[in-house]
Formats: sequence, structure tokens, C-alpha cells
Amino acid sequence: MAERQQSLLDAGVELSTLPLAERMRPAGLDEFFGQQHLLGEGSSLRQALEHDRLHSMVFWGPPGTGKTTLARMIATHCDAEFLSLSAVLSGVKEIRASIAEAQEVRTMQGRRSVLFVDEVHRFNKAQQDAFLPHIEDGTVYFVGATTENPSFELNNALLSRVRTYVLKRLEGGEVREIIDRALADKERGFGQQSIDFSSELKDQMAQTADGDARRALLLLELAIDCARRDGEKVVIDKDVLLEISRDSRRQFDKGGDIFYDQISALHKAVRGSSPDAALYWFCRMIDGGCDPLYIARRLMRIATEDIGIADPRAAQMAQFGWDSYARLGSPEGELALAQAVVFMACAPKSNALYEAYKDAMQSARQSGSLEVPLHIRNATTSLMQELGAGEGYRYAHDEEGGFAAGENYFPEELGQPEFYHPVERGLEIKVAARLRELKQKNDAAGKS
Repeated sequence: MAERQQSLLDAGVELSTLPLAERMRPAGLDEFFGQQHLLGEGSSLRQALEHDRLHSMVFWGPPGTGKTTLARMIATHCDAEFLSLSAVLSGVKEIRASIAEAQEVRTMQGRRSVLFVDEVHRFNKAQQDAFLPHIEDGTVYFVGATTENPSFELNNALLSRVRTYVLKRLEGGEVREIIDRALADKERGFGQQSIDFSSELKDQMAQTADGDARRALLLLELAIDCARRDGEKVVIDKDVLLEISRDSRRQFDKGGDIFYDQISALHKAVRGSSPDAALYWFCRMIDGGCDPLYIARRLMRIATEDIGIADPRAAQMAQFGWDSYARLGSPEGELALAQAVVFMACAPKSNALYEAYKDAMQSARQSGSLEVPLHIRNATTSLMQELGAGEGYRYAHDEEGGFAAGENYFPEELGQPEFYHPVERGLEIKVAARLRELKQKNDAAGKS
């Protein structure tokens, strides 16, 4: 039995009153499912543990992949005191108290201490810095857990003192094994009950858990509570499974790594002209609870950044999806957004407008406050007319072909820079041909 469970029992807590996920925490490495890249034979972390080379570390991975459990197992395996903090509930005061406890354990017992910090990314810079001297002098072996990218959320000073291990979401087969173990375990799980639960429905439950062991055990516990009783037999059927998983959401954390990874995947699938993949990632985000209006805004960005003038209808389609969802809501509005996604993925691509905008903005910032040439200034007053504003301006509509060949619209100091370079795709094929024709006329006017 796990050390934490034993301590709870010693405190008078009934094992049966604990949540199933707590009761089923692995008692050793052999009970730990998944993360074989970290704990398999020959892996660096397993070798370090087997040779008692305890070190400070950060576990980065999705919820329910075993970060907390692994930290507890490391402390037990290395015969170290396990101290725990939650960054959601703790501050500098609690950090100091934990450090003081670790110092007492070190002085009085000669034992090492593992200080586990859950949701460590929620600590600010000052709170993270508070750990540094105590990690350096060996008072604690720091083990942080985070669902966010440590490179963005943790201080460089802290990162330089720990080793980062990436935990992966559990595969369906691994989640299924966790469910089976809980059903078979007579002491901690439901092994003493007669449960009618088909293999097919177990696989469905594992799939619904979406790689999260904690969610899988919660679903199993709910299923048994809601199950139909047939004498002494507990029957988990399709209706029970549907009921407990009705509001289950896929892994999606607005503002977190999963959120940005998925919107990045959607953007790249549209840019890469893969309508099927684009539609898949759109549905993943909707299924995960993303605000459809956020997706609508991103689609408008994609329409201008990656399609642009190659097919101006893309921006109109993005606006159509946005307006439709704002007016209709779900699910009708989501279908309009899906239409925009597929249209844009199939459209010809060009980032010529995007690149032209960036180059023009850079030129505007670097050139400073150059004066507008007199001939294209607005001569609205007699004073401006006396100063020569508008003098010599050639009205394009009065010129042959509606084009004033050789006219310059830039400040003289800039010359004639070119920012926009249309590609040979979509409507920009015709735009490029038109610009080549106008350039020839400009060149001819310059020679005459």
C-alpha cells in the first residue's frame, strides 16, 4: 500500500471513503502505467533512481499522467521525506514553513527531503526565486509539476537548477489497464463486487478519459454509483456510460499549451491547403470547449495573412462565418465557421500582402517623418495653394488608360521601393500581370 494511503489510515481515515483515484495510486514503479520513455529499463530517470542519484526536477505533462504520483514514488524509493505544496494555495509563508521542516528533517534525522510543488507555474518570480538557495545547498530536492511549458512559465534561474522531464498523455491501452486493475483489486478497488462491464464499454470509457488516468478512475467510480443493480450484480451498460460521459470534455486548456498547439495546428492545416486536417482541428477545438468567436477572429487573420489577394473571397467567407455564429449561436453558427475553414483551406495561398505590409511598416518606422511631396498634398486653403500644394499633380482618371505613367507618390528620399510582390497563384496571377504592364509604362515614361 502507498505510504500516503497508510498515513491516512493511521490518521483514522477509512480507505473506502477515499476517492478511487487516491486509493489506486501506484505503490511502486511496477504499478505505474505509461511513461516508459522515462521509467523503462535503461532510461535516465530509472537509472538515477536505481542508483539513488536523487536530483531536482520538473515534470511537464497533461493532467492525469502521473506527475504527483511519480513524485511521491521517487521520495519513497529514495527514502526521502515527502513535503508537498500547491502553488494555487501557497505563498512565501508556506514555502518558508516547508523549508524549515526540511531543515529539521535533515538535522534531526539525517534524511533528505523531496519538496513537491504542484502547479509550479502559478508561482510568480519572487516565489520561484525563494527555492533557489535551498536547492543549491541541498536542503530540498525540488520536484515541480506543471501542465504549462516550463520554458515560458518558469524562471531561467530555477530551470538551470532542475532537469525537465516530459510526461506524455496515456495511450488507450494503458488507460484500459488502469480500469481493469481497479476492477480487479479487492483491497483498494472493486474486486469484491460482481460487475457486469463488457470489454467494448471498457474501451469506450478509456477513450472518453482521453489519456487522463484520474479521469478514467473518476468515470469508473461514477459508473458504479449510477449502475443498474441486478441482485448482487452491478451492471454497467451503454446508458450508464452515456450518462456519466455526457459532459466530458477533451483535453483543452484555454490560454495554455494545448490551446495554442491546437490553434497552431488549425492555422498550419489551412495554410497547407489540407481541408480535412483543418476541419479536424476545428472540431477538436469546438469539442474541447473553445469559444467559436475566438476561432472566427483567427480565421480572419488567416484570410489576410495566408490567402490575401490570391482570393479576396476568403476574407468575406471568414466574415460570413463570424457574423453567422454571432447571430445564430451553436450549432448552426459552428457549421458556418466550418464552411469558412474548408473554403480557406481549399483557396490559393499567398502571403505577398502580409510580407508587403511588414516591409512597408519597417520602411515607415525607419524613414521617420518624411514630408509628403507637394504635388500630392491636399490644397484646401489659399495658403496651401500659395505654397504649391497640389501643383503639378496629374489626375489619373484624365490620363490615358486611367494611369499617370511616371508619376511618383513616395517621398523623394525613398525613391521607388517595391513592397508588394504578388505570387503566381489565384487572382494574384492577374494582379501580377497588371503590375508588370504598369511598370513597363512607368519605365517608358522615365526614358522619354
